[in-house]
Amino acid sequence: MNEPSPPIDARRDEELIAAANAGDLEAFEALYRRYRGWVAALALRFTGDPDLALDVLQETFVYLVAKLPSLQLTARMTTFLYPAVKNLSLAARRKRGRFAGNEEALLAIPDRETTGGPAEDLAGVLSTLPETHREVLWMRFVDEMSLEEIACALGIPLGTVKSRLHNALGTLRADRRTRRYFGLD
Repeated sequence: MNEPSPPIDARRDEELIAAANAGDLEAFEALYRRYRGWVAALALRFTGDPDLALDVLQETFVYLVAKLPSLQLTARMTTFLYPAVKNLSLAARRKRGRFAGNEEALLAIPDRETTGGPAEDLAGVLSTLPETHREVLWMRFVDEMSLEEIACALGIPLGTVKSRLHNALGTLRADRRTRRYFGLD
C-alpha cells in the first residue's frame, strides 16, 4: 500500500532556505519535493539519458546541501539551480562519453531518409541552432524564465540574451519547416 505523500509546504522558497540554513531537515525536503521534477526534466534535456538525469538530480541536491548553512537566495530558486544542473549534466555527459563505444555514436545518428511530422520538423530546425541559442529558447519558453532570470542564470549580459533569442526566433521563422508556428504559411 502506498503511503500518503507529505503535505505541500506553503512557505516561500526564501523561508525554506532560511529554515534549511538553520538545520531544518523538513524545509530541505520541501525544497527537494518542490524542485525535483524541474531539476530532473532539465537534466534529461541536457543529458538525453534518464539514468544520467537521475544522477544529476541527486548531485544537484548534494550541491544545494553543500551551500547550507550560508546560502542567500538572491533570485528565484530555478535561476539559482539552473547553472548547477547544466554544469553537472554536461560533466556527466562528458564522463559517459569517455566510456561509450563508437557503435553507440553511430546508432545515435538520425536517418536522413526518414520524413517526420511537425514535431520532428521543429526538432530538426532546433538542432541546427547553436547550443547557446537553443538554450535561451528552452529557458524562455519551456522553463518560462524572464530575460533577466536567463541572464542571471547564465551569467551573461541581458543584451546577449535578447540577441540570442532574437536570432533563434529569426532562424525558426525563416525555415520552411517551422514557418507555420509563426502563422507565416
